[in-house]
Order: sequence, then C-alpha cells, then structure tokens
Amino acid sequence: MKTREITDRNHVIWQCTQVFSGANPKLAGRAACLAKEDDGSLSIVCTPSGGEQTVRLQLKEDWYDQMSDDDLRKAIENAKESSDT
Repeated sequence: MKTREITDRNHVIWQCTQVFSGANPKLAGRAACLAKEDDGSLSIVCTPSGGEQTVRLQLKEDWYDQMSDDDLRKAIENAKESSDT
C-alpha cells in the first residue's frame, strides 16, 4: 500500500492513500482500474492526525511519485475549503 505523509501549515500530519491500494495484491490492480475516473484520475483519501476531517481528492495517476508536496498540500487545502461551504 502506497501512503504519502505530509504536514500542513498547521502542523497537522496527513496520510494520503489511493482508494483500494490496501486490497489483496491480486485484486488491487483490478480494483484501481475500476476506480479510475473517465479522465484517468484516481480517488485518494487523506486522513489527518487530528483536528481536521478526512478529505477525498481526485488526482492524476502519477500523484504518488510526481506530485510535489506543495501541490499535495494545496489539493488538501482546496478540498477542505470545498467541504466548508
């Protein structure tokens, strides 16, 4: 299971994981393909260490290796703002 950990400006630690990535290894690839959106994006769930609510992001398939920490922080912030309205 690939999980990225990132700390935001409020010192909240976020663990971001691709949906279905913890599934049985045989089924994980198939589940990930089924979870892909039409635009190729994947559902990523980011869970905070405390004080915040979990957010769900739609990110490019290469989010784990290619997305910068700053961009991931911005995506989390944007998702938090969207859920506040």
